[in-house]
Amino acid sequence: MAGIGFELRKLLSQDSYTATLRAYLYAGLISSGPWVLSIISVMLIGVLSIGSVVPEVLIRQFLISVTYLMALSLIFTGGLQLFFTRFISDRLFERKHSLILPNLVGIMLLVTVASGLISFLLVALLFEAESFAYRLLVMANFVVLCNLWLVIIFLSGMKAYKRILAVMFLGYALMVASAFLLRALKLEGLLLGLLIGHSSLLFIFLFDILREYPAERLVAFDFLDRRQVFVSLLLTGLCYSLGIWIDKFIFWFNPSTSEAVIGPLRASMLYDLPIFLAYLAIIPGMAVFLVRIEADFAEWYERVYDAIRGGETLQHIGWLKEQMILSIRQGLLEICKVQGLTLVLLLLMAPQLLNWLGISHYYLPLFYVDVIGVSIQVVFMALLNVFFYLDKRRIVLELCVLFVLSNGMLTLVSQLLGPSFFGYGFSLSLLLCVLLGLYRLTASLDDLEYETFMLSR
Repeated sequence: MAGIGFELRKLLSQDSYTATLRAYLYAGLISSGPWVLSIISVMLIGVLSIGSVVPEVLIRQFLISVTYLMALSLIFTGGLQLFFTRFISDRLFERKHSLILPNLVGIMLLVTVASGLISFLLVALLFEAESFAYRLLVMANFVVLCNLWLVIIFLSGMKAYKRILAVMFLGYALMVASAFLLRALKLEGLLLGLLIGHSSLLFIFLFDILREYPAERLVAFDFLDRRQVFVSLLLTGLCYSLGIWIDKFIFWFNPSTSEAVIGPLRASMLYDLPIFLAYLAIIPGMAVFLVRIEADFAEWYERVYDAIRGGETLQHIGWLKEQMILSIRQGLLEICKVQGLTLVLLLLMAPQLLNWLGISHYYLPLFYVDVIGVSIQVVFMALLNVFFYLDKRRIVLELCVLFVLSNGMLTLVSQLLGPSFFGYGFSLSLLLCVLLGLYRLTASLDDLEYETFMLSR
């Protein structure tokens, strides 16, 4: 699903600084746009609500509610995203485009019912003291977000990147504007603005997918065929999403590092703000990641396997493999260079940045550790993507299981050691996964020809 990769190659082939800059700009926004723009939009809603939404605790309740909605919807759909991406990729390879839209509608129907039932039970059991409107809006936002994460997997496969970016900015601008206009309704008004923004993104992207992949049927459930179900992908997506959030949940539900905000939802004043600010630093690394992996590596990968399927000589296949390995090394090296430079600049500018945002310097040590952690995460994501191209699902699952277990255990250890060690669990777990991933990648590339020919027999 590297449709955006073809467009990036067109830009890079123009061999000019302007075209290269445009390629990296588009790549950065498309790869990290939904996540980063959502963070910025929600924070902007909070800032614009100060002085208008009173008491101000309602603003904090809104921000924490959104954080939990994001976390739980990503964990709930994490496995389905990978599983359905594989199904769509296989259908595109088979050129069965007419199966894509009906199955998308089918999985969205199942997700809507499942997420609706789960959110209804959780809201009914855990939010008894909150207003009916708040509970209803939480349910609606959760269902919309779960469906939105499924639709977003199509973005990297669509070539209309300019329209994608325009829709993103339109949707998040509408979210901020709606929340601002509805702020008189207090907490419920802010949640309604959030719902309007995400719903607009969902339906506009659905319209684009409908134009891109027309079909005669409306609903299909071919993805549930036993031959199409990859349990390893379901577990991988779940473990990766849970690995991203497990350290936050540990801090949220430890009474000594958190406080109650609304209903059962808790937040950690010390831990939350630095990690979410640090995630804004991934944009440069994600841009390089998309360009170098989806454009450079993907092209050499396709040429290697086209040569194998086409019966080319072993010497030619070996040369193509060397070029593919070189593209991986150059891609990872460039990701490290760009993200490393971003890391150094943020470490140097962090005091001024926190001053500008009006944040206490007590957050600096944790911010430093978190920025290092999210920078390592970009490399980890690049490695996982390469393994997915090579169809090394078992290795990816091992790495994601290691991530969730090591992040959870090291975070617990960091809490026992005290505030000076907060954040180290997240960063060290990612470093451990990257080191193991590099080792497994080297071994996999050494055995590439043998495994490919044995599997194709």
